[in-house]
Amino acid sequence: MVARGEAGGAPRGAPSPSDSPAGTLPSRPGSGISSGVSGEPPAKIGVVDALLGPLVRALDTLGQVLQLTGSMLWWALRPPYRPAQLLAAMDFIGVKSIFIVALTGIFSGMVLALQTVNSLRTFGAESVVGAVVTISMMRELSPVFASLMITARAGSAMAAELGNMRITEQIDALTTMGVNPVQYLLSPRLVATVLMAPLLCILFTCVGMVGAWIVAVQWLGVDPGVFVSNIEKNVKLNDFSMGIIKSTVFGFLIAAIACSRGYSAAGGARGVGIATTKAVVESAVALLITNYIITNALTDL
Repeated sequence: MVARGEAGGAPRGAPSPSDSPAGTLPSRPGSGISSGVSGEPPAKIGVVDALLGPLVRALDTLGQVLQLTGSMLWWALRPPYRPAQLLAAMDFIGVKSIFIVALTGIFSGMVLALQTVNSLRTFGAESVVGAVVTISMMRELSPVFASLMITARAGSAMAAELGNMRITEQIDALTTMGVNPVQYLLSPRLVATVLMAPLLCILFTCVGMVGAWIVAVQWLGVDPGVFVSNIEKNVKLNDFSMGIIKSTVFGFLIAAIACSRGYSAAGGARGVGIATTKAVVESAVALLITNYIITNALTDL
């Protein structure tokens, strides 16, 4: 039995407040009160956190996305396969994005043809407008713009839907019923986006060329035979394949980021909104960075 002092207070040998250094309190585990005897100065810790904090958080987010993406790929290859979920995702991501992609494509082609004809006419080279517009559409505009439209429409919806399912514990309910939520919810969306993005890229190119034809041939008087002839002579298979490769990679990035952000949403309705915003912004930035990397890699081939 522990002996107590004459006053019936603290045990003998226990530190008294007078034993602590002047102006400080004894530290207690988990209390957040520092004894002031050791450790880094608070100002120095704040500077280090301000400098390295964003980098650490970015690396942590990247790790989470890569880990979940690997899980999505793994479960996409394992039975039981879920064709109904895949077809529903393809319909939502691909078929229901046709209008916005076509609308964007036709006006992009019209603007590009208008600018190109007016610029080349100064040098008397407006006859090559067909080839210039087609190559520009295939290599750059179609994969980038079509993917941005997919991000704005389908990527945001995927992040919001998955985030809402996480907040309302529907994902936990699937786990309780013995259904793997990654296989049931995420993998079909990833596969569907990878499959539909190249098709929407091709649609963007075709509709854009229709718009370019209307402006260049019908409105600005470019010879239709020369317009088509220059396309046949100058457009190569590499131009088409570059757009397909880009759009496939972009579709993979959109689905991976949107699904990861929505799946890890937390904090109620506000958390769903934050996850959706981050999914759209991060997908757009990732597309533009990856676009440069792929262009630089494929241009020299």
